Amino acid sequence: MTEQRGGAVDESCVLTEGPWTHRFVGANGSRFHVVEAGTGPMVLLLHGFPEHWWAWHDVLPAVADAGFRAVAVDLRGYGASDKPPRGYDGYTLAADVAGLIRGLGERSATVVGTGAGGLIGWTAASFHPSLVRRLVVLGAPHPLRLRAAIFADPRGQFAAATPALKFQLPRYEHVLTRDDAAAVEEMLRRWGGPRWVDGSDFDAYARRCREAMRIPQAAFCALEGYRWAFRSVLRLHGYRFVRLMQKPLVTPTLQLHGALDVASLPRTAQGSGRYVTAPYEWRLLDDVGHFPHVEARDVVLGEILRWAKS
Repeated sequence: MTEQRGGAVDESCVLTEGPWTHRFVGANGSRFHVVEAGTGPMVLLLHGFPEHWWAWHDVLPAVADAGFRAVAVDLRGYGASDKPPRGYDGYTLAADVAGLIRGLGERSATVVGTGAGGLIGWTAASFHPSLVRRLVVLGAPHPLRLRAAIFADPRGQFAAATPALKFQLPRYEHVLTRDDAAAVEEMLRRWGGPRWVDGSDFDAYARRCREAMRIPQAAFCALEGYRWAFRSVLRLHGYRFVRLMQKPLVTPTLQLHGALDVASLPRTAQGSGRYVTAPYEWRLLDDVGHFPHVEARDVVLGEILRWAKS
């Protein structure tokens, strides 16, 4: 890893070796860094904020060992993927998922998304139903449930969304990367369940997330998705997005949510099933915060495999 000016790091810091292969795949006009292992039906893993593909480093080999082609991706703007100045709207991010499935040579995939990646998963399944065979969502309400709750629940979801409101400030990415991206660790601590935050694995995980956020332009790109989500409320393409998302999902959907999630409140997420006409299951995870994939890895792995095989 090479240090750069201003405390930035080179994107090679996310190319960690392990029981997987690193590749770069062209999709939707951009180049994406993917990490894959195993063969069989594809399970595409989408990380959240403020993470990168490493969010799935424990889950990925286990999914592969169970007979699947497991693929974790650095989303647009994160890790070693391209960081274009635009394309962080819901339409483009969903098209990225569709393009990745095709670019990886598959006709469809089970899509697993956590946090912001879960919101993208909901959208991809809605806009590209033929490509998303099954959907697993962690710590992410349906986008329309989240949008409604921010306005209808001022002491609850609106208050929980306060950090994302700060993301609207110009040049806030410099706050995010200050002091070796200390703010990233603060968010992980605030949103994670106490059992994980106080555990032995937290510090190393936070260190990796802080490092990846210091890759040039990564912080700016990570915030752009949140900026679009708020700004689009007052714009025509945001109104169009809401109308398109009202179409019920025909993808079988499993929703897992931490009972201690203070970023996306359980009461916000719980009504998401109304947008799914296919088989749908909801499971609340005790003693888990906003990051079930690392806080309750074994439970989440078992549920992913159950859903992907069923």
